[in-house]
Amino acid sequence: MGRVDIRWQKSSFSEQPEGNCLELAAGDAVVLMREGDAPEGVIVTTPEPLRALLAGVKAGEFDALL
Repeated sequence: MGRVDIRWQKSSFSEQPEGNCLELAAGDAVVLMREGDAPEGVIVTTPEPLRALLAGVKAGEFDALL
């Protein structure tokens, strides 16, 4: 089986070129997420839960964690 190239994307708000950021990539009907400084650990989710998380972040629901 051939290798699949994954195009990781990070936020323009990330301060450093490598590390200290979350990166996202589109998979086959899934979204992949990893930490830039620990790329071997990948979380797989689908668009709906990620959309709900991002809405909560934008609404400030997680500000107390920062």
